[in-house]
Amino acid sequence: MVSAPAYPPRCLVSRRLARGFTLVELMIVLAVLAVLLGIAAPSMSQFTFSGKLRSYSNEVVASAVLARSEAIKRNQVVTLCVSSNGTSCAAGSWESGWIVRSSGGEVVHRQKTITDGFKIIGSVSSIAFQPSGVGSTVATLKVCRATPSLGNQESEIAISATGRTAVKRQSSSSCL
Repeated sequence: MVSAPAYPPRCLVSRRLARGFTLVELMIVLAVLAVLLGIAAPSMSQFTFSGKLRSYSNEVVASAVLARSEAIKRNQVVTLCVSSNGTSCAAGSWESGWIVRSSGGEVVHRQKTITDGFKIIGSVSSIAFQPSGVGSTVATLKVCRATPSLGNQESEIAISATGRTAVKRQSSSSCL
């Protein structure tokens, strides 16, 4: 008795394997993917913006907390101030960078220039912390986008007279 072959004849196999997507089907899939990507892209950029805003706010808060703790630890005045060169306090804007500096002149921490179209607006250009940890200056700093039309979120960092920092995230139409 002759049994049937275990595999189909060669001509049937090649037809089944050669079958695939047509050009029209491929174009429809690409069009659907383009629409989905177009919907997801703005949400992703807003998510990225939100993360950078939070990151810059946290860097300012961390520097203020470091300055306060260093003042207590060293038992001397420590200043958080604007610095474009990373070695000395100077007048200018917070987005050009800042340092934490002891009264002896030692730079404890350096923060480089902030990029990515963000800006930090402050009511003061330096914040001094006394050896007791009390801030000698009440300050408010706002971290926001340089062009508010691209994102209307901002973080407001308040440093009280006691040296305590608080962050409030809010929405506004402009960063003034």
